[in-house]
Amino acid sequence: MQATDGGPAAPAGAATSRSRHLARDLTILGIVGLLLIAALGAGAASAYREFYSARAFVLHYIELLQDHRAAEALAVPGVAVDATELEAAGLPSTASEALLRPDALSTLSDAEIVDETVDGDITRISVSYRAGSYEGRTTFAVRRDGAGSLLPRWRFATSPLAVVDLSVRGSMSFSVNGFEVDKRQVSVDEADADPSAALPLLVFSPGLYSVAVGTPISATPGVAVLADAPLRGIPVEVQAEPTEEFISVVQQRVEDFLTSCAEQRVLQPTGCPFGYTVRNRIDGSPSWSIVQQPTVTVVPDGDGWRIPSTDAVAHIDVDIRSIFDGSLRDVDEDVPFTVDGQITVLPDGTASILVSGGAD
Repeated sequence: MQATDGGPAAPAGAATSRSRHLARDLTILGIVGLLLIAALGAGAASAYREFYSARAFVLHYIELLQDHRAAEALAVPGVAVDATELEAAGLPSTASEALLRPDALSTLSDAEIVDETVDGDITRISVSYRAGSYEGRTTFAVRRDGAGSLLPRWRFATSPLAVVDLSVRGSMSFSVNGFEVDKRQVSVDEADADPSAALPLLVFSPGLYSVAVGTPISATPGVAVLADAPLRGIPVEVQAEPTEEFISVVQQRVEDFLTSCAEQRVLQPTGCPFGYTVRNRIDGSPSWSIVQQPTVTVVPDGDGWRIPSTDAVAHIDVDIRSIFDGSLRDVDEDVPFTVDGQITVLPDGTASILVSGGAD
């Protein structure tokens, strides 16, 4: 027998078996690799959707409002606005930022993305939510912020701020969601602020804003407005009503005024709504008294208040001597008259009451 250079030859069946095992292992590794790639892709897609997508950007802004983190919400790209942007949107360029603070925010909850559409480089995200006890829906426009970064960044294409154009009549001070505001503090005219002029106030949207007046002079149960449209104006008018305390003070002031009028021992008390006319001479000084004080009410009148005309009765006691025959006649009678007036609330919060009226 002739020897060969190699070792003993492997059986043909063993080689075939190893090839099959190798093919199977490679197949399994391929499947595992594909599954890993798919898992990584799904994880990346999930991470993108949760942290880096347009909807994640909007939900982050909403969460800041829910947590009353006003300063952080204002710092989100595209939220803050300047005078030029306000004017371009047809809004007052002097709108105050006084309400862009935690104390002026109300409850916001149950935020949920309900729609997403893409229009060119603008993505529109619609969010449903509950603001206080009201259900609302707001659509935000966002776009990519810059290019070339590995992870996408977003900004609001239209600021989500809105402007409440607020007119409060009957009070220089009011509250928004419990946050106290004085017109002179937020008006561009400061101490010279017109009490009847509307105040433009920037607010976050979405948000519920309840405006109320609660002063010793005037009060109102409040007016709630939902800011649900980005960069829109919201006109709000609030008419405060006089408090019982205020009416009581005005009643006392009017009574004191009429009582002081009655102390004047003349036929026509100066600056007073009652008097008595005679064609003869009086003998001695007349004596006045108020026998029926008016029942005063107070009603709004522009940026002030007014006392509607109401009835009252004075009484005069005077001796009258005839210029023809010198006879003396005692006049002892009631003199009906009416009272009305204007009330102006002064900058220090006190009220100036001007009483007028005349013979009934």
